[in-house]
Amino acid sequence: MKTLTALSICAIIGFTASIAHARDLGPDEALRLRDAGTIVSFEKLNATALAKHPGSTITETELEEEYGKYIYQVEMRDPQGLNWDLELDAVTGQVLKDHQDT
Repeated sequence: MKTLTALSICAIIGFTASIAHARDLGPDEALRLRDAGTIVSFEKLNATALAKHPGSTITETELEEEYGKYIYQVEMRDPQGLNWDLELDAVTGQVLKDHQDT
């Protein structure tokens, strides 16, 4: 019984620790980072994402700070109706992930 309790506590601590490493940034903070030159403009980040899937429409964007890095997440729908999730480094504009959302 003690082992089960210890495992449960470890699982809860691990889950909450992983949540603590990523936080959503609000519009005011995102604009402050852009204006300070810390992150690339949203227009350039969107253009990079759209270049990966021409003709697509951006359906949602979000800026997060994960492990001290600024990550710009983009959800898109292409002309064939497929959904794509992209993650870009908001400081460099580099595409980090590009995968089809199932």
